[in-house]
Amino acid sequence: MATLLAWSFGPSEMYKATGLITYGGNMGKYASGFLAPNFHDWKYYLEEMLVTVQTALWGTFLAAIFGMPISLLCSNNLAPIWVVQPVRRLMDAARSINELVWAVFFVVAVGLGPFAGVMAIFVNTLGVFGKLYSEAVEASDPRPVEGIRATGASKIHEILYGIIPQVMPLWISYTLYRFEANVRGATILGIVGAGGIGQVLFENVRGFYYAETAALMLMMIATVAIVDIISQQLRRIMV
Repeated sequence: MATLLAWSFGPSEMYKATGLITYGGNMGKYASGFLAPNFHDWKYYLEEMLVTVQTALWGTFLAAIFGMPISLLCSNNLAPIWVVQPVRRLMDAARSINELVWAVFFVVAVGLGPFAGVMAIFVNTLGVFGKLYSEAVEASDPRPVEGIRATGASKIHEILYGIIPQVMPLWISYTLYRFEANVRGATILGIVGAGGIGQVLFENVRGFYYAETAALMLMMIATVAIVDIISQQLRRIMV
């Protein structure tokens, strides 16, 4: 660990850490601009924040719907190796590219607006769900499946009645956790034109409107906190 940290010290520019103290006066002046949030356009901010949440909701929903059958193709205990490996590599590619990069691609493909953000979240989250869901399937107890197989049931029945009931609580939990993360991630997709609060935030930062930026940041924090509370309650009820 010490060797790795020493190796990455220069490229990571960790030597600039002293600037946090040396330039403390400048940082204080910069931070002071955020101390008086301006909520003058709070209705507009709220509308854009709701668009961000809706974007994350649809992206997560689509990823969950498509991720469930795809995860079965990624599971070594259900699919042959010649199916598992290509599908897993495809899921690796989907999640290895950040939502912001996917958003750039989809803005070019489908134009500016929230739909590009939905598709960006969908593709990235699909890769995540493909991995998480398949790991839950592979960790499932094989005995119920063997019991169902002994009755002469088909492979579909083994999955429906032997695998799905076991993994569904984990799938729901993973989906809710990822929805929280996607709400946070969707807040920045507007920077590249994918709609939502990110575009408003970027315009205010670029224009040095720190009071308005502070208001946006507080609204984003409050939204993520509310989503977190709701998802916790849903997990207690559904899982």
